[in-house]
Amino acid sequence: MNGRAGGLAQLGGLFPTVFGRNLIGELENFVNPPFLVVTMPDLWDRFSHHFDSAAAVAHLVETIDGDELAQVVETLPECSAVVGLGGGQAIDAAKYVAWRRRLPLFQLPTSMSVNAAFGHRAGLRFSGNVRYVGWAVPEAVYVDFDVIRAAPAHINRSGICEILCYHTAHADWRLAAKRGKVEDKWPLDEALIAEARSVLDEVMGHLDDIREVNETGIRVLMDANRWGGAAYHNAGWNPRHIEGIDHFVFYALEYFTGRKFIHGQPVCLGIYVGSLLHDDRAEEMLSAIHRAGVDIRPEAMGLTWEEVAHALKNLRSFVRQAGLWYGIAHEAEIDDRFIARLEQGITGQYGEWQGA
Repeated sequence: MNGRAGGLAQLGGLFPTVFGRNLIGELENFVNPPFLVVTMPDLWDRFSHHFDSAAAVAHLVETIDGDELAQVVETLPECSAVVGLGGGQAIDAAKYVAWRRRLPLFQLPTSMSVNAAFGHRAGLRFSGNVRYVGWAVPEAVYVDFDVIRAAPAHINRSGICEILCYHTAHADWRLAAKRGKVEDKWPLDEALIAEARSVLDEVMGHLDDIREVNETGIRVLMDANRWGGAAYHNAGWNPRHIEGIDHFVFYALEYFTGRKFIHGQPVCLGIYVGSLLHDDRAEEMLSAIHRAGVDIRPEAMGLTWEEVAHALKNLRSFVRQAGLWYGIAHEAEIDDRFIARLEQGITGQYGEWQGA
């Protein structure tokens, strides 16, 4: 993570991050009370004993719909600070509350599934589409080794998607430049691609540690997510070097099925789809996803191959309707022949689905 990454850190672009243990138990010793803990019901059941009811009140997240969340904020009690405790939904909701209330924010992710704790904006849904809104820089992000390791291993491993997706993002960016479709505000920047690639290469060198969710794996993946989470803002709100068809497949699956997913599985599926369409190291990326322990078979996501096929066959119209930036998804015709090739590759790597 050398080169321009150091310059970004000097500009304050990377969030202060602390690794350690018993970090939840320390919150009451330095977060100004009364503070709001934004979390999920199951997590509050696990961690509420760390908080004195006189110091902390919980908001249990029920929605990340932007319009609904704006109304929820109006009903929340007065407080002096916000603590985000959880995965992507809780972390993003905490950012949004802190932004709207202009309050200090402390983030404590409970898994490595997404890079949300390290990003400035909250990823909310508006009319079924993802928009990144707001502005929140935490006082610090606290990565507790024991808390992370207590999360289901497959959820932790799924965070690999946030870094491996740089591969397909770069292919999309170069394609858009070649076609004359790249945005004026985001001209192709090979130095920025090289910087992102160095982060990707670091993670690729530690796939076994990430699969094991050991201390080295946690540090490597969370450091990579620390860079990637801030990269959107630090490149001038440019997502080109960190996101492309990989995430568009995820958005399309959400849109066409009306369901929510563990972020990493559909994004990793999108990485393989995009790599196949670009004819760019597809088998290497599939092998890396498998080695890291992320299952991208539709059945592992509660989907059928028919549902995946429907979303992919309609991907081109979806990205155009959603106004997403130009890439291979805008021009590739995905047909039954491609779906068969996709299924053959995934089944060849993972084997036939035998049930959970």
